[in-house]
Amino acid sequence: MPDAPPRPGSLHVLLRRRDGASGRFEKDAVVVEEPLEVRIREGRDAEPVRLLVTMRTPGDDEDLAAGLVFSEGVVESAEEILDVSGLEDPVVRPEIARNVVVVTVAPGDGSARALRRRAVSMSSACGVCGDVSIERVGELAEAARRARKDGTGSGPVVPAAILSGLPNELRRRQEIFRSTGGLHAAGLFEADGTLVVAREDVGRHNATDKAIGALLREKRPIPPILLVSGRLGFEIAQKAALAGVRIVCSVSAPTSLAVELAEETGMTVVGFLRGETFNVYCHPGRVG
Repeated sequence: MPDAPPRPGSLHVLLRRRDGASGRFEKDAVVVEEPLEVRIREGRDAEPVRLLVTMRTPGDDEDLAAGLVFSEGVVESAEEILDVSGLEDPVVRPEIARNVVVVTVAPGDGSARALRRRAVSMSSACGVCGDVSIERVGELAEAARRARKDGTGSGPVVPAAILSGLPNELRRRQEIFRSTGGLHAAGLFEADGTLVVAREDVGRHNATDKAIGALLREKRPIPPILLVSGRLGFEIAQKAALAGVRIVCSVSAPTSLAVELAEETGMTVVGFLRGETFNVYCHPGRVG
């Protein structure tokens, strides 16, 4: 029987599997990691300018680009995103063009500031690890604080039983993870536990940007709950706060900066969400 084709975002490799005292050759699926270059165009007639390069798992690239320009402060609302598309340039080789996405934004001061930034390289491990300066990290945190200055006491109260069920709901949507075991995921949920959108990526920050970007492109509101499959670091908290998330959850641990930013922006942090057990690190009033 022939091998089943790998799922999008994965590929088959030949490996030698060790099992006790014996070994054998067999095929296995591994997750794909490739660079994505995001270019910005102010207005439909302008020339695109490179904004950043990030390592990602191919798939939902337009969602990722939309989420990135939002979290990077290029735009402040979905209405400023005019178009997101692949690169159409006959001079560029196809293997390069498929890893470039062009975001067309409405002209304005916000996008002009972003275009003056020099190109940023990001790893798939951390969204801000390759950023241009320590000051830039502070700018991202301040943008989240400004966006959430009135959000300390608002948002739904979610029963603990609903929170406990979220990881299983997200796991059911992790198709590439089931075949590779090597991907993170992010899901946005309504207060009643309904999963609105889920995305996978080799980087948990990219998965978050993909989920948020998918709704930005559809001009849909961002649900109040975000769940990520890995550590809840600063970059996840910053993206969640900027998007208007009220409860950000992780099956793993939060970091000190994530809790600090959440405390300041009025966002509830839930960590080690595994079955019926979890920890609430700040603003516990939203957990019923």
